[in-house]
Amino acid sequence: MTRILPLPDLSTADLLHRCTIIRDQLSQAGLFPALPGQDVTAGTASPTTTWRIATTPLLLTHDQLDFFQQLGPQLFSFYRALNRLYADSLRGVQPSWVAEYLDQGKPEWLLTYSRMKRFRDHVPAVIRPDIIPTQDGMAITELDSVPGGIGITACLSGLYAASEAAGLSLVGGPEGMVHGFAAMLKAQRGQRTGCIAILLSEEARDYRPEMTWLTTKLQAIGLDAYCVEPRHIRFTEEGLQLISEGMDQPIALIYRFYELFDLLNIPKSELVQYAAKKDRVAVTPPYKPALEEKLAFALLHHPILRPFWEQALGREVFLHLTTIMPRTWVLDPAPVPPSATIPGLTIGGRAVTNWRDLATATQKERHLVIKPSGFSELAWGSRGVSVGHDMPQHEWAGALDKALTSFPQTPYILQEFHKGRLYEVDYFDPVSGEMKHLSGRARLSPYYFVTGETVELAGILATICPADKKVIHGMKDAVMAPCATMMKAEH
Repeated sequence: MTRILPLPDLSTADLLHRCTIIRDQLSQAGLFPALPGQDVTAGTASPTTTWRIATTPLLLTHDQLDFFQQLGPQLFSFYRALNRLYADSLRGVQPSWVAEYLDQGKPEWLLTYSRMKRFRDHVPAVIRPDIIPTQDGMAITELDSVPGGIGITACLSGLYAASEAAGLSLVGGPEGMVHGFAAMLKAQRGQRTGCIAILLSEEARDYRPEMTWLTTKLQAIGLDAYCVEPRHIRFTEEGLQLISEGMDQPIALIYRFYELFDLLNIPKSELVQYAAKKDRVAVTPPYKPALEEKLAFALLHHPILRPFWEQALGREVFLHLTTIMPRTWVLDPAPVPPSATIPGLTIGGRAVTNWRDLATATQKERHLVIKPSGFSELAWGSRGVSVGHDMPQHEWAGALDKALTSFPQTPYILQEFHKGRLYEVDYFDPVSGEMKHLSGRARLSPYYFVTGETVELAGILATICPADKKVIHGMKDAVMAPCATMMKAEH
C-alpha cells in the first residue's frame, strides 16, 4: 500500500487553504466548474466535470521515475516498428493478416490516404500510455496518440509547483508540459510559414477548455497557436487559412484533436486532407488508423511475429514491452482448426480453442477485459469496456457475443486484467469544502513529446479512483494530481 505523503509542517487548515486556492485557480482557468457566484475567465467555457483535489502531488520513487524516463523512447520505437510491420504486411514481407486486422472496418478512401508515400514514415508525436501500478510492477493498458489531459496536466503542474519548496520535484517541472508541447509543435511545423491550429471536433468538445487554456500559454511563450473549430478554417489554392477573431493568416500546422472514425462528421475535414496531401499544411497525429488500434498489443504478443519484433525493437526492449503490455488477443470469430489452440490463452488450466468457451468461465477465471480496438465512438473514454469478473455471467456472455458479431466492422480485443495496487490519498472535496481520505487504485498517464529523435517526458497525471472501481478514469469520485519525486540530497 502506497501513501501520498503530506507536505511537511503544513496543518490541516493550511492544506485546506492551499487546496481551495488550487480549486479557485482551476476555475479561473476555465478547467473546473465554478462555484455559484464565482467569476471565471471571460470567454472560456467552463467544464462540467468535477474531481477531487489532492493535497499534494503523487509521490513516485526514483526507480519509478527511471522507468518512465526509459519508457518514452521504447514506446516511440514501438510505434515505428508497428508502422514498419504494417507496411511490410502490405508488401507481403510479413503475414497479410496483420494489415487485414489493422484495416478491419476502415473505409477504403481512408486506407488509401493513409498509405500515401508522403506519410510513410509519420508516427504520432504525442505518446501517452495509460499505466496501472500493480503489486508486481507496471501494466500498460493502452496507448493514446490523440490524448486529452495535456492542458489539465500542464495547469496542475504549475499549481502544485509550491511543492518543490517542500522537497518534492515535479516530473517535468512546473512548465514542462507547456514547453514540451510547444517544442513538439515547432518540430512538426518545420520550416513552414504560418500559424499552428489546434483543431477540435464537436465530439471532442469536452476538451475545448483545456486546449483553449493551453493555447494561451503557448502564445505567452511566443508560439503563434490557436484553438479552433472547423468553421474557423478556409481553404484556398495556396493552402489553409485561419479566419477566427478577425484573423486571416496561413496555417502551417494542424494539431488534430479529433478521432479518425469521426471524419465524416467533421466539416471541412476533406479540405484538411487535401491540403495535407498537396503538402500545403502539416498534420499531426498522422491520418494513419493502423497506428491507433489497441490490437497492436496482440500483434506484439503473437508468437509468429516474435522474430520481427525482436529484430525491430532489439531483444531487451521487446522482452520489456511484452512484460508490461498485458497479453492481448483479437476476438476474431473465424474457426480455429481442431489441431490448434489460441496462443497463450487458458481457462482453468485448459487451452482454449473456441472463443465462446469463455462464456461459461467462472468469475475467478475471467480476470479479462473486452474492449473495442479502435475506429469507433466506443473505443475512447472507457466506453465499450467490459470487465469480466465485475459482471454477472450472462452479461459477460452477452459482451463476448457482441464483440464477436461486431468483428467485420469493429474488431474487439480480449486483454488480461491487472489489478492496481492501493494508494492512500488525502484530498479536498470541492463540493463540501472538507478534507477527506480515499483508499484507491491509480492510473498514471505520462505525456511524451517527440522532437526529431528526442522523446521528452514532460509530466505525469495521476488519477486515483475508489478501490471498488474496476475501470479507472477521470470521474467526480477520482482524485487527480501531477506526479513528483523527492529531491535528491546534494553532496
